[in-house]
Amino acid sequence: MRISNALVAGVIVGFVGVALVVGMSPTLIGMHLAAGALVLAVTFTLFALGWIGGGDAKLAAGIAMWMGFEFMLPFLLYAAVLGGVLTLALVIGRRWALPAPLLSVGWIQRLHHPKTGVPYGIALAIGAMLIYPQTLIYERLVTNQAVQQTLLDQLGTL
Repeated sequence: MRISNALVAGVIVGFVGVALVVGMSPTLIGMHLAAGALVLAVTFTLFALGWIGGGDAKLAAGIAMWMGFEFMLPFLLYAAVLGGVLTLALVIGRRWALPAPLLSVGWIQRLHHPKTGVPYGIALAIGAMLIYPQTLIYERLVTNQAVQQTLLDQLGTL
C-alpha cells in the first residue's frame, strides 16, 4: 500500500491555500511550515532506519503543517497510539484465515498478507481528524463570517 506524492502535495498546497484564506500571518505560516519540516526530519530518519514507509513520513510532515507546533505533539501522540492499535489488530488478524467472502477482495487480501506493512496513513489521518477541530485554521474557518463569505463567493464562481 502506497501513499501517493500527489496526495501529500495536496495536503501541503491545501494548507498554504487555506492559511492564506483564513488570514494567517506570514510568520505564523512559517512556523507551521517549520513544524512540518521538523516532523519530516524526524520521520525521514525513521524511514531511513526502515521503521516507517516514505509515504507515511511525508504525510505525517504534511499533516504537521496543519497542526503547527501547538498541536503537533498531540497529533503525533494520537497517531502513535492509533498506529499501535492498528498494528496489533493486523498482527492478531493475520494469524487467522480470511473468511471466504473476503478472499475475492484484493485490498483485504493485500492487507492480510504477513509481508505487507501496516497502513500507518490510516492512523495519521484519524489522529489529524481528532486534533484538527482544535486548531486555529479550523476555528477561523468555522467562526469567521468574512472567511466563510469569501469561500462561498469563490465556490460560486466555479
